[in-house]
Amino acid sequence: MSETYLIALGSNRRHGEHGAPREVVRAAMEELSALGTVTKRSPVIESAPIGPAQRRFANAAAELESDLPPPNLLRELKRQERSFGRRRGQAWGDRVLDLDIVLWSGRAWQEGGLTIPHPHFRDRGFVLGPASAISPTWRDPCTGMTLRHLQARLTRPRGNRRDAPWLDP
Repeated sequence: MSETYLIALGSNRRHGEHGAPREVVRAAMEELSALGTVTKRSPVIESAPIGPAQRRFANAAAELESDLPPPNLLRELKRQERSFGRRRGQAWGDRVLDLDIVLWSGRAWQEGGLTIPHPHFRDRGFVLGPASAISPTWRDPCTGMTLRHLQARLTRPRGNRRDAPWLDP
């Protein structure tokens, strides 16, 4: 049975073969096709680093149809990260490639270190921007809101955030 996933991609380090982070993300989108069918791809955007990362990131999102259940897909995504040269290091640090399962066929999953929806995606413009560009009507199974709605809440002027206090610094 085929499942549909929304995958976030990010890079802020050069790769020996693929070059600049933007090209790393594009190459990783191609590699996703080994795990199923990539049905949608967002444009690659640039974003500021968060946490201890020092370099700007290239970010994108892809919609993937795959026969793999969530834990198996995560295992394959981690394998792809390693094949691009990702090594374990500081959380939120610089990285050649980061692949995250953001959403899964409208359902939630929590088991063995994997949580879907991704626990922080609602607060990250670099995920919501590309994701809502390709899948604006996908719903967050926890809030019921569409990606378009979550993106609008995240990007609207600060004075209108009374109903979303978790977004205030």
